Amino acid sequence: MTMRINSSTGDTVSILGFGCMRLPRIDGPDSEIDREAVDELVDYAMAHGVNYYDSSPVYCKGESEQIMGESLSRYPRDSYFIATKLSNFDPSTYPKEKSVEMFKKSLEYFKTDYIDYYLLHSIGGGGVETMRKRYIENGMLDYLKEQKAKGVIRNLGFSYHGDINAFNELLKMHDDGDVHWDFVQIQLNYINWEHPAESNGITARWLYEELEKRNISCVIMEPLLGGRLANVPSNVHSKMKSRRPDASPASWAFRFAAQPGVLTVLSGMTYMEHLEDNTRTYSSLEPLTDEETDFLMVCAKNIADADVVPCTACAYCMPCPYGIDIPGIFAHYNKCLNEDRLPLDKRDPQYVKARRAYLIGYDRAVEKLRQADRCISCGTCLSACPQSIDIPKQLKRINSYTEQLKQNTL
Repeated sequence: MTMRINSSTGDTVSILGFGCMRLPRIDGPDSEIDREAVDELVDYAMAHGVNYYDSSPVYCKGESEQIMGESLSRYPRDSYFIATKLSNFDPSTYPKEKSVEMFKKSLEYFKTDYIDYYLLHSIGGGGVETMRKRYIENGMLDYLKEQKAKGVIRNLGFSYHGDINAFNELLKMHDDGDVHWDFVQIQLNYINWEHPAESNGITARWLYEELEKRNISCVIMEPLLGGRLANVPSNVHSKMKSRRPDASPASWAFRFAAQPGVLTVLSGMTYMEHLEDNTRTYSSLEPLTDEETDFLMVCAKNIADADVVPCTACAYCMPCPYGIDIPGIFAHYNKCLNEDRLPLDKRDPQYVKARRAYLIGYDRAVEKLRQADRCISCGTCLSACPQSIDIPKQLKRINSYTEQLKQNTL
C-alpha cells in the first residue's frame, strides 16, 4: 500500500481511505447492516495496509460509528486512524451542549479516548450563516480547539460542500492564525478538476491548489463522483481498455485522485470486489503520466457533456416525505445513459429492445410506489443536496421521458 505523510503530525496514512457511509446490509437498503461482512472488509483492508477509516454520526442512519467502532476495536488502537465528524445539521443540535454530546458519543461509539481526524461536517451547506451558527456563534470551534490542545483530537479539519464563501472564511481564519486546519476534505475527481461542480461553480483544481499553497493536507471524497466514473459511457470505457486492458475505469479515477498533496482518497467500499480493485490500484500507486492525464481530460469532457444527473448517491435527500427513491431513480437513468442503452429514437433498430429493457429495469430498480411520478415538487430535498441538484426538476424530466416510453410517443 502506498502511504502518505501528514505534514502536521507525521502520521503515515494509507493513500486509500475506507469510507463508512454505505456499509453492507443483509438484504437490501432497508435491512440491518451485515456485521459479519463489515468485519470481513475491515480484516481485508487492515491486512492490505488500509489504516484510515472515515465515518459520521449520520452515516448508515446513525449506525456507522458504533458498528465501525466494534469492528476496528478488534485491532490495536495505534494501528488505524479514526476520522469522524460533527454532523450537527439539525438546528436542534446547534446549541453547544447538544453538539458536545454528539462529539462525546463519537468517542464512546469508537471505544476510544481520542479521535485522529475530526471534521466540521459539510461546511458551505446552507451558506456562511448556517456555518457560523453550527460552529462559531455557539462556541463549538473554540471547544474543539480546546480538545485538540488536550490531545482528544489529534487533527482538526473540515469537509467542504456548497457555498465557496464559507470555504474562504475558514481559510482566512487559518491565514490569520485563529485556527490551524491540519487537513481539509474536498470533492476531487477528473470531471470536476476542470469542470466546475454544479453546487458552487468552483473546480476541484482551484480548491486543491488553495490548500496546497497553505500546506494543508487534502482528504479526497467522491473520487468516482457517486459511481459515475466506475460506470463510464461505453465509448470512454473502450478507449480506457485499449490503453490499459486490465485496468478498471475506477482505477483510472483513483490514480487521478492521488494528487501529490493528497493524504488519502476515500472510497465507500461496500463490496469486497471494490476493496480488492482499489487496493490493487494503490499497492503500489503508479502515478499518471502527462499523456494519461491529458487523455482523462478528454474523457472528462465527453462525460460532462452527457445529460446525466450529477447525483453522488449520498442520500442526504432521503427520506423523501412521499417515499420517492431519489438516488435509485437517478442511478437507473444514469446507468442506462452511460451504457448507451437509453432509447432515444424510434428509427433506431435497437429501439424496441432498449425501450423494453429501460422500463423493465426501472421497475426492478425502483418500486412503483417510489418512482418519479410520485413527486409533487414539495422542495424538501433541495436544501439537503450537497451537489445543489434541482431534484424536483430532474425527477419531472425523468418521469416525462419514462411516460413517453410507456405510451410509445417518444
